[in-house]
Amino acid sequence: MKKINLALLSLFAFFIMPVVFDGIAHAAMTESVELGVVLKLWSVLPFVGILFSIALAPLIAPRFWHHHFAKVSLFWALIFAVPFIFFFGQRAVHEIAHVVIIDYIPFILLLWALFTVAGGIYIKGYLKGTPAVNTIILLVGTLLSSVIGTTGASMLLIRPILRSNAWRVRKVHTVVFFIFLVSNIGGSLTPLGDPPLFLGFLHGVPFFWTLNIFPKMAFACVVLLALYFVLDSHYYKKEIKNDIPDTEAESLGIEGRVNFIFLMVIIAAVLFSGTIKLGYVNIFGVHQAAENLIRDAFLLGAGCLSLIFTQSRLRQANEFSWAPIKEVAYLFAGIFVTIVPALAILKAGEHGALAFLVKGLEHPRQYFWLVGGLSSFLDNAPTYLTFFNGVIGKFYPGMPEAEAVSRLIVEKIPYLMAISTGAVFMGANTYIGNAPNFMVKSIAEEAGIKMPTFFGYMFKYSLPVLITLFLLMTYMFY
Repeated sequence: MKKINLALLSLFAFFIMPVVFDGIAHAAMTESVELGVVLKLWSVLPFVGILFSIALAPLIAPRFWHHHFAKVSLFWALIFAVPFIFFFGQRAVHEIAHVVIIDYIPFILLLWALFTVAGGIYIKGYLKGTPAVNTIILLVGTLLSSVIGTTGASMLLIRPILRSNAWRVRKVHTVVFFIFLVSNIGGSLTPLGDPPLFLGFLHGVPFFWTLNIFPKMAFACVVLLALYFVLDSHYYKKEIKNDIPDTEAESLGIEGRVNFIFLMVIIAAVLFSGTIKLGYVNIFGVHQAAENLIRDAFLLGAGCLSLIFTQSRLRQANEFSWAPIKEVAYLFAGIFVTIVPALAILKAGEHGALAFLVKGLEHPRQYFWLVGGLSSFLDNAPTYLTFFNGVIGKFYPGMPEAEAVSRLIVEKIPYLMAISTGAVFMGANTYIGNAPNFMVKSIAEEAGIKMPTFFGYMFKYSLPVLITLFLLMTYMFY
């Protein structure tokens, strides 16, 4: 059966997709014709295919996915790239090179640098997992997420909070609220916090613009922290107090503190690239800003120095592994290649094949729920980028991106804010909405915690808690 499915997909890749592109290539032979105007909706099928593969394959065929996710990503990338390049030639090569150089490489470098540096910081010892202590850890993690990223904060604090609650019987809710706050909503305030916001930063959204999200982020976090404290207090009263461990001899401490210097280097490098303009460098026909290349060099350097100066025992104590970042790198390589037609069509606005979608979205609340809903089951980074380009195409079709974004962040603040909050907040709705979610789930299960299933997580926690919260926020803010 697998061989038959693979054969059908290959048939689609090398026979049907070329026919799709052949039917539109003749209309775009001249550089004066906007690519997004002539591309048909069929051209986004590989993009949809890879997103649904990421969403469903780990659930339907987990063992196959674990061993072959890189091949699946490559497969969908080739389905799109081969016929696209064959029929559009140099123009197609330029479009793919542009998204790789401008978006993918900086995106992966930032995630890698934060993941590497945070993985070298080890918090030893533990506190007694009381409701007050747990709430404080969640609060600290929420605040850290906007500084060292949701992935960095999650990897830094998940094991300490698990150690603090190892003696407790009821602790699933603590991991779930950790995913809500530390792995998602806490990363709302800076481009460092969550991948969608960094993609916005790469496309011209100022570094501190995301502070506009603070009122919504603060409201959501206060509600969730208060709810968690009440819930954890209820469960805490049911615990057998005699099982509370004596931790006075186990002092808290932080090792690998040199990595805080490297974190500061990462933050400074990103700020530098957003404030200093040094002109452009031509890389294979793509004009990349010189300050961005300098930023990327510092990100690479910070990660390498962390590897050199961090004792290996600290990474071993953190159970550090390259597997999560390798999976993100492979999958997003395929995502960023296949997303090319979707971005081009959305940039064309009402002149593109998705005109019905562009016309149908009129209010910020619609963007909040559509972006959020898709971010829940796909990945929030490509979802954000897709609708970021969609709103540009709606209000500023055909306008150069730099000019369009400079107007968007001033004239259409509610729309960009709705896209940003929808992507970041609702990435918490499922395990697959944001990369750290599954990492935290896996670490918790390794520690012996029986986490809810994919649908159990939704029906027991995200639907009654998060969706209720987001409905309330829609009424209040949108």
